[in-house]
Amino acid sequence: MTDNEDRANDEAADPVVGLLLAAGGGRRLGGRPKALLEHRGQPLVEHAVAALRAAGCARVHVVLGARADDVRARAALDGCVLVDNPEWEQGMGSSLRAGLASLAGTRSGTRAGAALVSLVDQPGIGAPAMARVRSGYRDERSLVSAAYAGVRGHPVLLGAAHWAGVAATATGDRGARAYLREHEAEIALVECGDVARPYDIDTEADLIHLEP
Repeated sequence: MTDNEDRANDEAADPVVGLLLAAGGGRRLGGRPKALLEHRGQPLVEHAVAALRAAGCARVHVVLGARADDVRARAALDGCVLVDNPEWEQGMGSSLRAGLASLAGTRSGTRAGAALVSLVDQPGIGAPAMARVRSGYRDERSLVSAAYAGVRGHPVLLGAAHWAGVAATATGDRGARAYLREHEAEIALVECGDVARPYDIDTEADLIHLEP
């Protein structure tokens, strides 16, 4: 069997790749990068990668920005594709664009049918919710989102057919919000309120959610 055939088999078996956005600088946290905040004895970025893998994503791309060198040095991210976002200060939209570009390009050596997009600062959303959303994948046109009491949240599964459209509208801290609003009727909502808590770690007060 050739390398190309091996790669095609891998892609067919694992069409959904985890995409973790972990570039934030924690401006309201005194400039502490969110990826390195400790939760359950490990940096948040490790916690989030482990959740994506437990949810069934054998391949995970991680977008880094603030203090990327420190994150590389301190976090165990073996096997992940690490994507640098030099424009991370412009907001989450830039990280989403960088992450999708890494999936669409040839740098990773693989293709994907969809990206399961997760945020590093939401440790209350773990593998059970991620797995539910991932299970909604059908093909490259899939759009699937977690919902909490019927309100759309994270994680979000973006089929490859939507990546260009998402990237074109991802600006500031909006991420995929504008694109998803325009394609609301196409989104399959998956209720996750019974297995996850969708809080963000944005301010000092939010640190109460982190466990030792």
